[in-house]
Amino acid sequence: MRRTLALALAAAILPTTVVHAEDLLQTYQLARTGDPQLAAAESSRLATREGAVQARALLLPQIDGTATYDHSRSTGPGTQPVTTVDPTTGLPTFETVSGDSESTNNSRRLGVNVNQVLFDFGRFSSVRSQNALSHAADFQLRSAGDSLVTRTSQAYFNVLVAIETLTAAEASETALKKQFDFASKRLEVGLAPITDVHEARAQYESARANTIVTRNALEDAYQALAEITGTPVHQLKGLPEDFQPALPSDRDADGWVASAIANNPALQAKQLQVRSSEINVDTARAGHLPTLYFSGGYGKSTSWGDNSFSGVGTNGAPFTSNNPFENESKGPSFGLTLSVPIFSGGATQSRVRQAIAQRDVASDELEQQKRALVRNTRNAYRTVVAGISEVEARRLALVSARSAYSASQVGLEVGTRTVLDVLNNQQTLFNAEREYALARYNFLQSRLLLEQAAGTLDVADVEDINRLLTADAEAQLAPGDTQG
Repeated sequence: MRRTLALALAAAILPTTVVHAEDLLQTYQLARTGDPQLAAAESSRLATREGAVQARALLLPQIDGTATYDHSRSTGPGTQPVTTVDPTTGLPTFETVSGDSESTNNSRRLGVNVNQVLFDFGRFSSVRSQNALSHAADFQLRSAGDSLVTRTSQAYFNVLVAIETLTAAEASETALKKQFDFASKRLEVGLAPITDVHEARAQYESARANTIVTRNALEDAYQALAEITGTPVHQLKGLPEDFQPALPSDRDADGWVASAIANNPALQAKQLQVRSSEINVDTARAGHLPTLYFSGGYGKSTSWGDNSFSGVGTNGAPFTSNNPFENESKGPSFGLTLSVPIFSGGATQSRVRQAIAQRDVASDELEQQKRALVRNTRNAYRTVVAGISEVEARRLALVSARSAYSASQVGLEVGTRTVLDVLNNQQTLFNAEREYALARYNFLQSRLLLEQAAGTLDVADVEDINRLLTADAEAQLAPGDTQG
């Protein structure tokens, strides 16, 4: 019953609010909605795509409306020519009168202005650069989705390995406790030396400590999975013990590498980023080219106010005047603006050199990423191929370890084996069970990593592996083999 006991213990150490995601597919569906890394990648893609919208907007008409109002008032001394009538002769006379003047002016203007680029190579190339980055963001999001699959599966398999390791650790602790008790009884009747008791006790205490450490590792594995899904999960289904691994397809290493170079989304994103940096060189060189813009508008202007003057003539008669005014004008305006760069202090040449250097950096990073992808793809393929043999070898090692342990127990009872032999075989059996579980789930993870590198990973791959986990999964969770 050791597997069932381990699962019950695993459930006991979880928080009370849990989600019963019983298989890998359900866990992945939780991760799709709960993983913050994928959510950040989606937001990053949306932000990058807005760059293309903003660059394209600069090529469209720029329309704005304006409304202004001004008021001014000024006072000061001044002179003004006036005409008066001589009371004696009755004839008009002309003179200049000194006095104080005051002027009040008000103006209001309403207008609509339009500016449209006719030729600006820098803005045209900027649109192409931002479009390349926008497409690169699409591939980056796809790459983040592939990464979510492998991160979720790795965390899921880590829990299953931890469960089986805890199962083996508890079984080992129980068996070593029996050996310790057996050695103690043999010592009491004089059939075993004290050293056998000490050896058995040391192994038993070590097994107890190992069980505690393994239990903590299982709890951490559950927490790592909850970090991705956003919700604690348990009751996970695993592989049956008679799982037989197989290659996912008949492609060889070169075929997987070719697929990776053609389809890997991270590599495609980097290629588009290099394309964007190449276009940025043209954008920088556009600083040497002329630009042509059209501008037009329609406006209405109104001004009003008055000019007043007060003074005293030569005959002592006061003189005042007040001249109000009001003007209004309206109509369209348009024109072309040609700007030809002549000298910018070397800034344009500097921007060109900077853009070329950034393009070279992106190209070198692309080459490095491509080489690393080729190496990782070949290594992933070799790992999958070697994993088939490793799983079988670990299975046979487990069978041999179980047989050796059973034989050593029988030999101890008949006096042909010592307690130390039994203890050593028990430790060997524990290691074999742990390594067998690790080899099986590492093989599944390697399959997903190979598909990820080749750029062919999708939810169908998760479903394929999920069928392996659920086909005979209850056989793992039901009472299985016991150890003596």
